[in-house]
Amino acid sequence: MLQHAFNRYIDSFRGFSREIWILTLMTFINRAGTMVLPFLSKYLKEDLHFSYSEISWILVCFGAGSMIGSWLGGKLSDKIGFYRIMIFSLFTSGIAFFILQFITSFTGLCISMFVIMVIADMFRPAMFVSLGAYAKKENRTRALTLVRLAINLGFAAGPAMGGLIIMNIGYKGLFWVDGATCILAILIFWLNVKEKKKSKFTDKEHPGEILTHSVFKDKPFWIFLGCCTITGILFFQLFTTIPLYHKEQFNLTEFQTGLLLMMNGLLIFFLEMPIVSYVERKHLNKVRIVIYGALFMAISLFLMLINTWAGILIIMMLFMTFGEMFAFPFSNSFAMSRAPKGHEGRYMAIFTMSYSLAHIASAKMGLEIIGYFNRKYEHIYGHNFGYEVNWAFMGFLGIVAVFLGVWVYNLTNKEPENHLGEAA
Repeated sequence: MLQHAFNRYIDSFRGFSREIWILTLMTFINRAGTMVLPFLSKYLKEDLHFSYSEISWILVCFGAGSMIGSWLGGKLSDKIGFYRIMIFSLFTSGIAFFILQFITSFTGLCISMFVIMVIADMFRPAMFVSLGAYAKKENRTRALTLVRLAINLGFAAGPAMGGLIIMNIGYKGLFWVDGATCILAILIFWLNVKEKKKSKFTDKEHPGEILTHSVFKDKPFWIFLGCCTITGILFFQLFTTIPLYHKEQFNLTEFQTGLLLMMNGLLIFFLEMPIVSYVERKHLNKVRIVIYGALFMAISLFLMLINTWAGILIIMMLFMTFGEMFAFPFSNSFAMSRAPKGHEGRYMAIFTMSYSLAHIASAKMGLEIIGYFNRKYEHIYGHNFGYEVNWAFMGFLGIVAVFLGVWVYNLTNKEPENHLGEAA
């Protein structure tokens, strides 16, 4: 039984082209080297001594640059090709990280963070398009999942190494490592993967377009983006409000919070690929799986309302992790399946922008809700009342995402069969 499960797990990693494995390796190196961003707010506060207000504006510039970069990367991928965009984005952002350590003024950092994120996040939609070119049609969701595994492993390793670098060298060391790994990652890609103008895996049986030829007229896609944005807002609570709540409500240490996040990463590493393989093998509807993901995320936030037992944090993390595994890989797959030939970059740009927006909204909404209700009602309901309001609000937001997903499911089921792409 155990041997069979292990064999099935290994089989879920078979069938990928050499280019997909190189893309995965490149992504892991790049994400493991992403050390500046997790420690950015600490660097701005502890090393440069900015106020919370100044830090928030620098992070707003960061998010705005991310959104514009995502849009620009997708648009240019359609015009000049994903290959050139990927090389330009990683190489140039690597150089930019070297320079960033020498910029210490508030205005300079606002401008430089905006510019760096425009350049750096051009990479994301281009990378999604590259997966469409280098992976067989039936392997695309698994290829996306493989890259997500690399991202998760990289993010698990990066902050830990970053902490050691700060202790031994200081924050400046992060900029050198971050820049160097960007350049190393893209050199590995450039030396081992050749540019492909057209995928040899193009669907020859149904070469036609999907129902709508313009992304702005694709109603199911835009409703789906609403669902994706909400799931992103819920997920990013893990990195904004939830660590603060761990300390303030249950007095957890940073190490204990880190263990909970590590559990998330390990579960994804061992379970996400088998789940995706099962869904693809059984030809289950991708949108329906995303709906389950949104529901699990909503439940995880509602569980946070139980504030008298620390064990609820483990159960909450289990629901959030399964919600993430159900929602994110199949969201990528559905978004790519909506794109007509030659417009994949535009679709994936708008898709990745929805998560950039979620990143900004998650922190701003969550912290504003907590701050307002704590100030207003602390003397009546206790010092953590703002957190309870936030968990209830986020949970209901998750229910809205579920209804949006059901709406998309009904709309796509009415489309002609050959227009469903990977939705069905």
